[in-house]
Amino acid sequence: MKSLQVLCGATIIILGLNGCAQMMDPEPDDPNFAPAMPEEQVVDVVPDGSIFANSRVDSIYTDIKAHRVGDIISVKLEESTSASKNTSNDSSKEGSTNLTPLSLGGRPVSINGYSTQAGMSSDQSFKGQAKASQSNSLRGNISVSVVKVLANGGLVVRGEKWVMLTNGNEYIRITGIVRSEDVNADNTVSSQKIANARIQYGGTGDFANAAEKGWLTRFFNSKWMPF
Repeated sequence: MKSLQVLCGATIIILGLNGCAQMMDPEPDDPNFAPAMPEEQVVDVVPDGSIFANSRVDSIYTDIKAHRVGDIISVKLEESTSASKNTSNDSSKEGSTNLTPLSLGGRPVSINGYSTQAGMSSDQSFKGQAKASQSNSLRGNISVSVVKVLANGGLVVRGEKWVMLTNGNEYIRITGIVRSEDVNADNTVSSQKIANARIQYGGTGDFANAAEKGWLTRFFNSKWMPF
């Protein structure tokens, strides 16, 4: 009994700590999604009397597509997922055992007037069924910055967008790798062409808290629920 109380107490403490950890809302200006500032170009000024600067000549023929650290890319969010799953399990087991009465000299043997005949039978059955379906869609735009240029020309991007509402905030966060060839002429790219993409969409405030389960409800719906 005492061990059961200790187990229940430990379970409640763990669930309480887990609930407190999940109730921590994200904050803006997370350094993991902060933009990278471009490095300033150091130009050696040589007084030659000319108004033409060789250090600026690349801007005449280069395009506006992002290709350096600190450049901005507009990501078009075009995410749509749908999944469903059905499982069922049905099992049964039956067994029986019979012990014939003992006999001695052709006559049945009894113990204190009770027969030595015995029998046992068992019947077990289990039936379970589960069904789950989920669909998500995310549409919108978010601007991200290039934080690193890989050796193969890939662009590591990240960024976040916060919208303040009356009763809370909504945010979108995204990180991933973009091929420079996939960036369109207007400096946009589809979210479906971002490798290793991590897209987060959520909210904070009264509306977000109202739609979130409490820690006790999550326990009853978790795999730790014994019933």
